[in-house]
Amino acid sequence: MHRLIEKGLMFGNLIRVDSPVLVERYNRALKHLIGRKTAQNVFHIDISGFSPELGEEFGDDLYLNHAGVNRQFILLTTEQATAPLLNAKFSTARSILKQFINENRSELFALTARDAVAGELVNSVYLADSPARLFDIRKVRIEADTTSGTVAMADKLGKMIDRFKSEQDAWFDDVLIADMIGMAKKTGDVVRNPVRLKQMEFDQDNYWTDLFGGMYLFRGVEHPAAIVATDKDDFDDLPIRFTFDLRDRSAIAKFLSINDLVEPIIDARGVDAAAILHQKMDFIVMEVAAAMGENLAGATRRDLRRLGRQYAQKLPEAWQGLAALLRWAEEDGPWPKITSEHPAYFYTLRAKPHADADLVNMLLAELTPLDIRQLFICHKEVFYRAYATWPDEKRAYVVDFLDREYQVDKAGTRQALYGHEAPMEEPRPQAQPDLITRVGPWGALGRRS
Repeated sequence: MHRLIEKGLMFGNLIRVDSPVLVERYNRALKHLIGRKTAQNVFHIDISGFSPELGEEFGDDLYLNHAGVNRQFILLTTEQATAPLLNAKFSTARSILKQFINENRSELFALTARDAVAGELVNSVYLADSPARLFDIRKVRIEADTTSGTVAMADKLGKMIDRFKSEQDAWFDDVLIADMIGMAKKTGDVVRNPVRLKQMEFDQDNYWTDLFGGMYLFRGVEHPAAIVATDKDDFDDLPIRFTFDLRDRSAIAKFLSINDLVEPIIDARGVDAAAILHQKMDFIVMEVAAAMGENLAGATRRDLRRLGRQYAQKLPEAWQGLAALLRWAEEDGPWPKITSEHPAYFYTLRAKPHADADLVNMLLAELTPLDIRQLFICHKEVFYRAYATWPDEKRAYVVDFLDREYQVDKAGTRQALYGHEAPMEEPRPQAQPDLITRVGPWGALGRRS
């Protein structure tokens, strides 16, 4: 993984902790949360305060995420909002933490000026010992305070102040006044500078989890389903009507279509569809060339075209399907018949504009593993696992490409690939035929009794 780290493609954008004051605050928070301290003087943290250096020191990459279910966090600075989330077990965790920081930015700025803020993403499940237990996760709320309990004390002081103002004899209550003065020395002026953090709770209807080999759970759509990365026969006790695995291409395609979650790239507005298809085809050529032992270091698009001609007989059906679609788009060729069972099918799609677009693009990335750019952007956990299995020729090309083509303009690349224009009107739910209501959109396939 050293190439990825050197280019900032792994462990990139982490927050450096090298001040003795910040290290001491981090250790107080760590002791508060898990009863441990670090001997490190310099380390890096992600948005949750997790440090890969401490994970190595403790021999536990889940030291802030016990059993992978209830993520704990340590905030030393509001700048952590820009950092990635490492070892993510739930796709929603980073967005929840980022929203919490942004919604409480001024309060957290004041609190972290004097202490670390420690907290937890809390749900009702403490141990997901079976896939079915994941369905008990309905909401996640955030609990947070400084290690010295500033927020709790400020809340208590606020109630004392209310009592002092409302009770007739409070002016003569020496104990109440002494308590208020003593607490105010620790919290500051909570009347002029309140230190309350917003109570935030998040619904968990649609998400991906890395647990049990990987699972996409869609409960907040018209036709719910679970999609697992391993064999669906190992998930026959899930409390949901339909369960698919990644081999159920037609069922997944129907699920995405009937819930109006995807659109063809070729029909998407505001994107250069032909350029996107060309790039996907180049990635497939690169896969074939790497398998043939070609040196791909610094390979340009012209080099890949040459290699494509050289290994034309070995190019897979996915490449042929994308080439046919490109001929239709650029050369007025015949419309290609690319069904959901065709290897190129999911390469031709992207998420429509909706709240779960990132989750759908994550699923599409796992269904199209040869598109290394989409896999890196949308599903880093799967990307890193796949990278470890690739031949060195492919690793060298992928790192060089991502460094040249993606790192220089991340926002622009994401906008070009996945950005959406504002919809012309609000989407309206469509009534479904009675047969679908009774039987379900996928018939008997994947149905769980």
